[in-house]
Amino acid sequence: MTKLGGFRKKNIAVFISGTGSNFKNLHKFSLKKNTRFKINLLVCNNKKAKGLIHAKKFKIKTTVINYQNKNKAEKKILYSLKKNKIELICLAGFMKILSKNFIKIFNRKIINIHPSLLPKYKGLNTHEKVIKNNDKFSGCTVHYVNSKLDTGKIILQKKVKVLKNDNPEKLAKRVLKQEHFLYPKALNKVLINL
Repeated sequence: MTKLGGFRKKNIAVFISGTGSNFKNLHKFSLKKNTRFKINLLVCNNKKAKGLIHAKKFKIKTTVINYQNKNKAEKKILYSLKKNKIELICLAGFMKILSKNFIKIFNRKIINIHPSLLPKYKGLNTHEKVIKNNDKFSGCTVHYVNSKLDTGKIILQKKVKVLKNDNPEKLAKRVLKQEHFLYPKALNKVLINL
């Protein structure tokens, strides 16, 4: 609920499963004056995720969810989102698929970053697919989340040139660099209209 630069910073939640590099990057941006968001909650389905260390260090509230029962897990998440007055969800390497019901409740208020130029290469192993198909370009996409995997309306995209000596690991590193540039930009764009 922080008011800065003539507008109120919106409360967002970031969902992660692993290292949380996009989460850390979003957090860094949230501390700047001209950003429209503050991270009020981190949701994670993996108690060993490295991203949790960053959240603890900066005293960001966290909810670690056991996903053995999806219905129960999502009820707990929704309770945490309501309690922390969350206005938008950012998926950042969250390796669980949210139910149609959950997406309906948070209608058009969930965004995701995906490491390919959608609609190309939905799902996993995107960099391997790019190399295998000899594509000239790869990249990343920030999009709204709907009930079908990686098919929501595109907010922003960034192209990355595929180099001759690229392998999936090298390409992934360069794409991730652009993800860090693109996600805060896309988030600010979305929040202007929220």
